[in-house]
Amino acid sequence: MFDVVDEAGLVDRIAALERAKCAAAAEQAVLTAELDTARRAREAADGVPAAKRGKGLASEVALARHDSPNRGGRHLGFARALVYEMPHTLAALAAGRLSEWRATLIVRESACLSVADRRVLDARMCADTKSLEGKGDKRIAADAKAIAYELDPHAVVDRAARAESERSVWVRPAPDNMTYVTALLPMPQGVSVYAALRREADTCGDGRSRGQIMADTLVERVTGRPAEVPVPVTVDLVITDDTLLGGDQAPARVPGYGPIPAAVACQLVNRAVSDDRSHATLRRLYRHPDSGALIAMESRARAFPKGLTRFIAVRDDTCRTPYCDAPIRHTDHAVDHATGGPTTAVNGRGTCAGCNYDKQAPGWRVSTHRDRDGTHTCEIVTPTGARHHSQAPPLPGRPGHRRSIVEVAFADHLAWRNAA
Repeated sequence: MFDVVDEAGLVDRIAALERAKCAAAAEQAVLTAELDTARRAREAADGVPAAKRGKGLASEVALARHDSPNRGGRHLGFARALVYEMPHTLAALAAGRLSEWRATLIVRESACLSVADRRVLDARMCADTKSLEGKGDKRIAADAKAIAYELDPHAVVDRAARAESERSVWVRPAPDNMTYVTALLPMPQGVSVYAALRREADTCGDGRSRGQIMADTLVERVTGRPAEVPVPVTVDLVITDDTLLGGDQAPARVPGYGPIPAAVACQLVNRAVSDDRSHATLRRLYRHPDSGALIAMESRARAFPKGLTRFIAVRDDTCRTPYCDAPIRHTDHAVDHATGGPTTAVNGRGTCAGCNYDKQAPGWRVSTHRDRDGTHTCEIVTPTGARHHSQAPPLPGRPGHRRSIVEVAFADHLAWRNAA
């Protein structure tokens, strides 16, 4: 049991650790900016063209922070802005007056300004750190946005106009075999979409909840068919024969999504093969009895043929760069084909576009090998010599049993692969 004094001490310790986290984030920003400067200076001395200097650095920072390459780019841009243009925000972060995320919000809202105006915003927001007390994320962002608009309204308006070109849609896994579908839309369109869904929910009283009606209406209006009808979009499902036919409980896997319970997988397969409005095909693959690795395939072609590309995509599931969960866009030769790298399952790896391009930067080395148990391992060596490893995820099934894998491509409502 803790008495009041002990509880107060615990709260103080929690607060002290939060300040330490902020100080560590500030030091990471400073070190990242120093690394950027040192790398560019070295590459300039080595004769690297200006346009190629610093290529791959964001991914290297991401690996060091055990983060995705996309976030590595944010960390690098954040560091440059704080160290070279926003000293007051950096000082507030180092002092624990701002969290890393709130400092990021200030940097983000000032991104459209000139360097001179950005420094003015920096001083007005953070020179007096007492003014930051009690402000949450929304208040910090709103204050920064208001100052930015006051300093250069045209820049803010121009940024809003350019933002329309970034409209897009994403899908990502959610708990319990669900997905999040996120749309970035211009404000009038986004509000009108939501209003239309709410209006349908207000006028439909068939026993479904409001959220269910809105979700079903979204599916129906996007696909053009009732929500309960399987959509003819191919989804890959990797499942063992014993799970599919013998009642085993080994989970299945949807490439790009992750594992799903055996019962759910069997239900999806049954829907696909029994509904005359969808089409299903079965293809047998084989796993290593210990690791679950797929058997190898190879080709003499320069580009990976369709079958081998599909094989690698199923094996790797997502981008093989450590900490990068992006969908696979490229099938890459770990050792470049131009330098003798073979077009094989061992030398092949699935990557997102960004990681494949970063690998071409000077100083990066990638190699792959298959262990005795069949596990496919990829090693990445960065220009500083840091080594990072990733292994292909094992396929479903219990170790010690040489079972076939049934890859089921079927038409159903998940629409994961095409959506991703």
